[in-house]
Amino acid sequence: MEYVYIVECRDNTLYTGYTNDPARRIKEHNLGDGAKYTRGRGPVKLVYLEEFTDKSEAMKREYEIKQLSRSEKLKLIRNKKGDN
Repeated sequence: MEYVYIVECRDNTLYTGYTNDPARRIKEHNLGDGAKYTRGRGPVKLVYLEEFTDKSEAMKREYEIKQLSRSEKLKLIRNKKGDN
């Protein structure tokens, strides 16, 4: 499986990425081994996760989410939490 995720950084900014192992990736972000953006902004907290069977679909969705404004991302996060 492939995943698109959003993490909230310590400074309340949001970072979007994709991975095939969300737990490992979050750990990498928190150790400072993740994306350059999240270094120095940790710890990060996973706030959104989507699952895909295809890497290219996950990458397309990551791009779509990265094009959203902060308020649109927050709405996406709130709506996903409402699904539970």
